[in-house]
Amino acid sequence: MPRYLKKGAAAGAKDANEAKVRETVTAILADVTKRGDAAVRELSKKFDGFEPAQFRMTAAEIDACVKACPQQVIDDIKFAQTQIRRFAEVQKAALKDVEVETLPGVKLGHRNIPVNNVGCYIPGGRYPMVASAHMSVLTARVAGCKRVIACTPPTKGQPHPATIAAMHLAGADEIYLLGGIQAVAAMALGTETIKPVDMLVGPGNAYVAEAKRQLFGRVGIDLFAGPTEILVIADDTADGEMCATDLLGQAEHGPTSPAVLLTTSARVAQETMTEVDRQLKILATGDVAGQAWRDYGEVILCDTVDEMVAEADRIASEHVEVLTAKPRYFLEKMSNYGALFLGKETNVAYGDKVIGTNHTLPTNGAARYTGGLWVGKFMKTCTYQEVTESASLLVGEYCSRLCAIENFWGHKEQADLRVRRYGNAKAAE
Repeated sequence: MPRYLKKGAAAGAKDANEAKVRETVTAILADVTKRGDAAVRELSKKFDGFEPAQFRMTAAEIDACVKACPQQVIDDIKFAQTQIRRFAEVQKAALKDVEVETLPGVKLGHRNIPVNNVGCYIPGGRYPMVASAHMSVLTARVAGCKRVIACTPPTKGQPHPATIAAMHLAGADEIYLLGGIQAVAAMALGTETIKPVDMLVGPGNAYVAEAKRQLFGRVGIDLFAGPTEILVIADDTADGEMCATDLLGQAEHGPTSPAVLLTTSARVAQETMTEVDRQLKILATGDVAGQAWRDYGEVILCDTVDEMVAEADRIASEHVEVLTAKPRYFLEKMSNYGALFLGKETNVAYGDKVIGTNHTLPTNGAARYTGGLWVGKFMKTCTYQEVTESASLLVGEYCSRLCAIENFWGHKEQADLRVRRYGNAKAAE
């Protein structure tokens, strides 16, 4: 039976600010709906201290940001985008349009159609999330979306050059220096100067996440995202330094980011906890990572590998690193995870920044029922049917009787009309 050697003091606790967040978002969405650009401008001034002549960046402003980046930064962004584009193209190739004749004269099929208008939110704040531009804008572009726009907040009243460069190189049609709820609201609802989108994607803080939740239905979204999570699965072949490093590497995202070690080795468990304490004293982001570890960090000791599989599926973490002798065993056995990182040679940072898989992934147990952002999220799989007269006669007779069972007389008449018309035509032959 799994035993907790460390349990987060706040693990599973409901966010005390949830009601406040929900209320704030509701009011702001209503304000943007009613007043459009005027509301967006006031909110930007209030929350970001930023009130430009226009929020959409000009071509000259974007070009200046690109030129402000050292060539190494541009080269690194291009390298990452090449990897992400390459994998996204392979994923898109796996999406096939189909058409099949299921009965003589009955053709059924589906087409994979890109969403027309997509809005991408690229967070700023403590960390300029340059990589989120690749994951959202670039993936939408590979999917074939006709219009892809992007918003990111200003940094001390200025654009973050690398973030803007990444958005531009990824293929954004419009770039807005706009953050928070007001950015998400403007993209989804539209204003006098921003044409609304059909779908919102991208991570954000609790307010952005709640705004996406409330807007879902009026627009599509990628998924409901909470704080970043990591689960490290380790056996006796692992070491505390690597486990601690990888746990803290995700805990630094924010003070409510769960970081969990799942292991069959009491030695690795103790080494990891000792190493976490050591690293927190020297890690530049130790203030944030330390709070996350204190309140949401867990160490769970299991008796067997299969017990670790069952516990990992129960946790359904966003990121799952497998530091064991046989990592692919977990690939074969696990079913609930956002992304798997198999073996000591890889890690979550590779997936977050450069390797090619998408970093926008399910949290809060959502990995039980959904995967993360990928090309397919930007595609609508739409069915169609085409039927000959003789096939319509055959299907119509079945349909008529089935409609009668349900008392759908209008439905029945749709079928009966065709049975009469095509039956008479056949009799006249």
